[in-house]
Amino acid sequence: MYKIVRRQQLNDTVVRLDVEAPFIAAKAKAGQFIIFRIDEQGERVPLTIADTDPDKGTVTIIFQIVGQSTMLLSQMKEGDYILDFVGPLGTATDFGDAKKVCVIGGGVGNAIAYPSAKALFKAGVDVDVIAGFRSKDIVILEDEYKSICNRLFITTDDGSYGEKGFVTNKLQSLIDEGNNYDLVIAIGPIPMMKFVSKVTEPYNIKTLVSLNPIMIDGTGMCGGCRVTVDGKIKFACVDGPDFDGHKVDYDELMKRNSTYRDFEAHDRENCRMYKAAENLGGAK
Repeated sequence: MYKIVRRQQLNDTVVRLDVEAPFIAAKAKAGQFIIFRIDEQGERVPLTIADTDPDKGTVTIIFQIVGQSTMLLSQMKEGDYILDFVGPLGTATDFGDAKKVCVIGGGVGNAIAYPSAKALFKAGVDVDVIAGFRSKDIVILEDEYKSICNRLFITTDDGSYGEKGFVTNKLQSLIDEGNNYDLVIAIGPIPMMKFVSKVTEPYNIKTLVSLNPIMIDGTGMCGGCRVTVDGKIKFACVDGPDFDGHKVDYDELMKRNSTYRDFEAHDRENCRMYKAAENLGGAK
């Protein structure tokens, strides 16, 4: 059993939890993930590790409420226990010998991009961060990013905060200004990662993306998380989740990820916690 020691609501649909998991906290590196299961009836859900505190023995996860499992997890309180919390899984991000890096996060993907920016900055790398959101009301981790990068650029689609436009627009302008990035890391919605990769490809800038296909066991046995990279089948749970952004078949990934969308919506609508919140007038 894994105790929740801190809970924070970052915006209407995004929650941060700090979980007591000392063995994971001691070993986890940027890019790796955990799989949680709330109880014996719960499904296995992967979440990228957003941060760790080895001294306190805690692991931070930041997630968006999407389906039944994340809805149930969001309703848990400090002092509650999660049945399963397995990790660290996946391959840690390989930054190579990059000296100047642009880390790009889209929406809740900023929680996944954060540990990479933090690790690079602590290693003395020149780090620019572009954090993109739809609007001001869903901005997360602004203060945290400010402390672990050289420059932070926030963009919003509607211009309600930071610079108006997409992260790709800001990246292009930074490249045009003469910023010679050795590496770009893009994490967020699949279309965002796809178009960031299209921006960097003509300049031959190494680009890493973190993929989130459907996943079950997290050990490479089930084959559910297969993705096509450079024309070859890879498994995100053991070969990734980071891959060369210029070689990913994004269209196939989007199609596979949408397979259970209707089922997820149905599960959320019929989730007992969601109905309870509606009855109390607390659901949106």
